[in-house]
Amino acid sequence: MKSIYKNIGEHIRLVDERNKGLQVKQLLGLSISKKFIPSVANIIGTDMESYKIIRKNQFACSTMQVRRDKKMPVALLQEVDEAIISQAYPIFEVKNDKELLPEYLMMWFTRSEFDREACFHAVGGVRGSLEWEDFENLQLPIPSITKQREIVKEYNVIQNRIALNQQLIQKLEEIAQAIYREWFVEGIDLENLPEGWRVGKIGDLLDVINGYAFSSEDFSENGNFPIIKITNIAEPNIDLLSTQYYAGEIDNRLKKCLVTQNDILISMTGSHMNQINSAVGKIGRYNYQFPSLLNQRVGKLKPKFKCDEFVFLTMLQQNVKKEILMAATGSANQANISPDTIKGVDIIIPNETILHSFENFVSKVRKVISNHNREIRKLTQMKDLLLSKLATIEN
Repeated sequence: MKSIYKNIGEHIRLVDERNKGLQVKQLLGLSISKKFIPSVANIIGTDMESYKIIRKNQFACSTMQVRRDKKMPVALLQEVDEAIISQAYPIFEVKNDKELLPEYLMMWFTRSEFDREACFHAVGGVRGSLEWEDFENLQLPIPSITKQREIVKEYNVIQNRIALNQQLIQKLEEIAQAIYREWFVEGIDLENLPEGWRVGKIGDLLDVINGYAFSSEDFSENGNFPIIKITNIAEPNIDLLSTQYYAGEIDNRLKKCLVTQNDILISMTGSHMNQINSAVGKIGRYNYQFPSLLNQRVGKLKPKFKCDEFVFLTMLQQNVKKEILMAATGSANQANISPDTIKGVDIIIPNETILHSFENFVSKVRKVISNHNREIRKLTQMKDLLLSKLATIEN
């Protein structure tokens, strides 16, 4: 079996095609989750001709700070035919796709074991960059092209089912927000509210619980309790795809920081460039069935009575977000909000009967969302199992 292991460098070559004449307009960035993302870089006054062109089925990667991030960002372009990316990223391609499928290679890069190996070979102190020669010397099993196609097909079936569930969840979240706007936004006159309705504060409905300031020694690659950081808030959800763990016991100081299914979390620190694209004030719903722990500067919004759906959807409204962000302190790159800031925001609070009806109605939508999330978790486990088996693959 070991005989089918080959050096990555034997099967790839660097590509350095510059954007001469500004022929390509779409600018992409590279995320630590191994995906291409729309770039948010300030390119005013930048020479875009120096940027690199990346074409379909080519890879971009970053070999910097691998040890610090415990991941090597690398992604395969498949969504578009061409784009441009910062000249800081090496671009490479498979030499012969009759011997190695780009999709199969990307599957290998997706494995957590690959990241651990890349981290082991990284040099240069705490941040630890990976030398290109060391990257090329990393190995992977390369079975027959027929076997590769079978593996990639199986992997894509799982990926497509995950993507379908994610699309359905997004549509259901949009439906829930549309219901909220219909009931509590559209046609509501502040000067003439329905009977029993009032203008109150968010603090009338919830308390804000701060996360715990874990020390560096508390973080582990394995454990019973994932630690939720600001980066795990992927509004309107919590994403534990990339996280560290707490392996110790839960004592009294940590009990209040426990997060359980359907809890509502908010980022209380982060960049604040504008109301639309801001890292501070992001809201996420925790959809996992196992508990996690809150890291510092992540807050939990704890409703004082049964109004979880109303609280969650209220916090997602742009006018509420805007008021919270306007009260943020600090700089644009490092803004902060406090529990009092959140609790002091003005909102419309309906009467008890309407609130109860709304909770019952939207909770049915939430149940369907939970079912889709449960299927995603099962499919993700299947995907991880398939990726782990790559190391023992045979022709």
